[in-house]
Amino acid sequence: MPAGSSSTLALAASLRARDDAALERMLRQRGIRTAGVGDWFDLAEALLDRASIQRALERLDRPTLAVIAAASELTASGTAATIEALGERTGSVDKDELRRRADTAVSEGLLGEESGRYAPWDAVSEQLASWPSFGLPSMQDLIWTSPPAALVPVGEADRTAIDRFAGEQAFATTGRVTEIVLELRRDPARRLAKGGVALPEVRRLSSAAGVDPDAVPALLDLAQRAGLVDDDAAVVAVTESGIRWLDLSGSERWAALAGGWLRRLPGEIRELLVERSSAVWDDGLLDFLAWYYPAEGAAMHERIGLAARAAALLGITADATPSTPGRALLLDGEDAAAAAVTGLFPAEVDQVYLQHDLSIVAPGPLAAALDARLRSLAESEARGLASTYRLTAASIARGLAAGESADGILDFLGGISLSGIPQPVDYLIRATAERFGSVRVGAIDPPAAGARSYVRSGDPALIAQLLVDQSLTALGLRQTDATRVTSRLDPVAVYWALLDARYPAVAEDADGRFRTPSRRPALASADTSAPDPLRDLVARLRGRGAADAELGGTAWIARQLELAVRGRTPVIVTVRMPDGSTSDFRLEPASVAGGRLRARDPRAELERTLPLSSITAVSPLT
Repeated sequence: MPAGSSSTLALAASLRARDDAALERMLRQRGIRTAGVGDWFDLAEALLDRASIQRALERLDRPTLAVIAAASELTASGTAATIEALGERTGSVDKDELRRRADTAVSEGLLGEESGRYAPWDAVSEQLASWPSFGLPSMQDLIWTSPPAALVPVGEADRTAIDRFAGEQAFATTGRVTEIVLELRRDPARRLAKGGVALPEVRRLSSAAGVDPDAVPALLDLAQRAGLVDDDAAVVAVTESGIRWLDLSGSERWAALAGGWLRRLPGEIRELLVERSSAVWDDGLLDFLAWYYPAEGAAMHERIGLAARAAALLGITADATPSTPGRALLLDGEDAAAAAVTGLFPAEVDQVYLQHDLSIVAPGPLAAALDARLRSLAESEARGLASTYRLTAASIARGLAAGESADGILDFLGGISLSGIPQPVDYLIRATAERFGSVRVGAIDPPAAGARSYVRSGDPALIAQLLVDQSLTALGLRQTDATRVTSRLDPVAVYWALLDARYPAVAEDADGRFRTPSRRPALASADTSAPDPLRDLVARLRGRGAADAELGGTAWIARQLELAVRGRTPVIVTVRMPDGSTSDFRLEPASVAGGRLRARDPRAELERTLPLSSITAVSPLT
């Protein structure tokens, strides 16, 4: 029993007895580094480091800290810290809750448990006892200080106004994140080596979303939390999940963003917000958090502040009050939240107005499928309750390269237009179709003389124009004949450079078939098979334990005894006698060498020398 003992021996044995999943979870929670951990004793020492203990205590809520404090006081007085005793000490009558709190502390490696009795390791008690000198609550304060006043409940009369404002905010944010995801799908953003997105990229994304550059990081964070975008150390790009997200309805997109926000919240904050889904999240919440997490201080305020700002951005709250969709998310999940927010979003439309100036005006948000096809044929200029698109030669060429035809485009636009097809629109589509494919880009395989791609055209004048166009200088174009030039760059880079310079370029494969290459493919889902240092550490420790078992446990016993010698820790040594029976000796180990233990027996007042091969178990004397 580890009662009152800081013994690395006891903790090492406790760690060794845990299953792999529980052990990995604890090490991850405690932030243990694998460097320098060679065996179970090294791991126990790392967990008993005072700085590590303090970090673990800081994350715990007051009820759990109160259980540790109560167990510490009971142990110091020589009383067994059972659940019943902990209840009497803390004044709690909920035994299940007390057991849950105690088990949490055990899983964090802060309490030891044996036969229903709990006790903190000495280093934990010592650290907790030192708190008042750092301005933190004493053990008595942790146990007996009452919480601040309850939070203010939300009146039903206020909910209509709250929901209206929250719905507007949710719709606007979903639209802005959509624009950022679409822009990153078109062209990923360069990532800085120190983290974050380069300023020119931020400006590009802010222009696409129609927001100030300062608002882009928060929108990107929402997209990343929902798994829509990710980075590969070089760029921030759309993930496969993000591409699928674009096919969802507006309310479903919002629910995915809101669900990502909720899932990525620290568990303790998520639990508190769920419990307070019907209360105002004003300064009272911060006062409660300061009491509930007494050691977190400014860090907790910052974490809840970030969560609250994201919640307001998504319309989960309005004026620090949970909205109806927000409450549904917290209490019932994403599907319930999507259903609740649907009534707050403007109704989707399926028809538009085509203008003579080549613009297209949607009098409301378009259904996802219509919006996607329209974007494949036109540039998006503004998005909101009334979205605006514009037809250009480049946008129509993009649609043609994707497999559209002039007649198919005209049929599609005619079917959704409330104003027919203006003559300028018809002319632009047919003229672009006639010119389509006049500039073709392909790969040279294998590359020859530094040339990786070619550009060809049946119009020699157009080839000559490419050679003198200053905006294409970086391509390093070299003419091979009147209708063909080559470049040292790959064909995707050449294709997009020509499109950006407004040439009617198309990409073709080796058989001359058209294709539309992405500037950069979507990032795949995270590779779950990547090496995990903590999982590898546990496997390594298990492997060493298996090797020790093959040696009859001698190496494990020797390491325990060496640690007892170093710490001058009295131990109980179980020895197998010649007749096969076992005897326990209370010893003070002095040295381990030559396969033998030399130790003082204080009861017999003599020194004993025992062969390690005869020792079957070692446990700290408590």
